[in-house]
Amino acid sequence: MGTAPSLYEWVGGITALERLTELFYQKVAADPLIGPVFAQMNPDHPAHVAAFLAEVLGGPPLYSALHGGHPEMIRHHLGKHLGESQRRRWINLLLDSYTELELPADPEFASALVSYLEWGSRMAVLNSVEGATPGLDEPMPKWGWGEVKGPYQPGQG
Repeated sequence: MGTAPSLYEWVGGITALERLTELFYQKVAADPLIGPVFAQMNPDHPAHVAAFLAEVLGGPPLYSALHGGHPEMIRHHLGKHLGESQRRRWINLLLDSYTELELPADPEFASALVSYLEWGSRMAVLNSVEGATPGLDEPMPKWGWGEVKGPYQPGQG
């Protein structure tokens, strides 16, 4: 049995992630709930987010090398006052974009991706509230396949 590919490899690498973030941020710009949060977005923002996701999913450390790593991503959320409805819309638009592009649809990958999106978006909300004091020395999160089978496994007593 061979070694499982990284999530980054499985999704299709940086090309797939750049396609995803381009489509996603087009949807964001038109969205009345979260569009205003990104109204002053740099045109390179989708590529930066693609590089961040690539690194989190096991790809090359481009975001850390070029954009300041996880501490810089945390700084981008400080004082944004994000709420649960915005967080959920962010995830929904990203997953809608993912589906629209027909990226890998297998349940194991979807489980790992949604797990990261839930964790990361909740951290963004926590770091966005007034008075938040996040650890700016936190390492880049690294996401893998995780445990996707649950506690019950057929054939085990």
